[in-house]
Amino acid sequence: MVNVFQKKILIVAVYAAEIMMRNGAEIYRVEDTVTRICKAGRIKHVEVFATPTGIFVSMDSGDENDDPLTYIKRIHETGTNLSKISKVNHFSREFFDTDLSVEEGMDILREIDREEEYPYMVRTLAAAIVCSFFTVIFGGTIIDALVAVISGISCYVLSIMFRKLNINSFIRCFFCCGLAALIALFASSSIPGTSYDPIIIGTIMLFVPGAAITNAIRDFLSGDMLAGTARLMEALLIAVGLACGAGVVLKVWEMAGGVII
Repeated sequence: MVNVFQKKILIVAVYAAEIMMRNGAEIYRVEDTVTRICKAGRIKHVEVFATPTGIFVSMDSGDENDDPLTYIKRIHETGTNLSKISKVNHFSREFFDTDLSVEEGMDILREIDREEEYPYMVRTLAAAIVCSFFTVIFGGTIIDALVAVISGISCYVLSIMFRKLNINSFIRCFFCCGLAALIALFASSSIPGTSYDPIIIGTIMLFVPGAAITNAIRDFLSGDMLAGTARLMEALLIAVGLACGAGVVLKVWEMAGGVII
């Protein structure tokens, strides 16, 4: 029979996997973390199956007549926080190599999970800088870069508002990119020497799902076809949302008589 201690170990392992999955970890890393923590708790037989939307863990003591214990955790919202992934990964190795108790391990995981992101103003400033630099890289002028600062701040704030309202990523990217196109078109029509193309592209780069595409490829290479396909489709959906947002605004602007230079 699986004892109470091993059940607590299982809860710790799934909680660690949940933190990693919610912050954009690769599937193989999540499964390895669960296995490592369970092995530290002297659980002989562990089977882990993780997808971007759920974690399934089954364990037993190895006896023929033993009933396996299965734990399922649904993942609702994902993002990207490499710091939390690294800390949980380090925790799993520390838990395996040291004599940390279950309670101590759970406290460490809660502390990692509650860890705040960078301050709101710092993230907003970073978004503005990213957009302005990409605008210059894609052929924009200094004036275009200054407009991209306004566009980046506006779109990032809108994205945060949508995220707090639990609006899905497609709608969020659609409206954010539409707002970027609208700001760029207004700027190009009213400020001499301004081009809307690099401003839109520079702002879009803020929302391009680079981490999702990278993780999808890594999942494919490690043999996790289901997870790789799911993440690749998520990335494609976001890309379609970005393209549709800009395309709709450009078309409406043209139909309304606006000049597209």
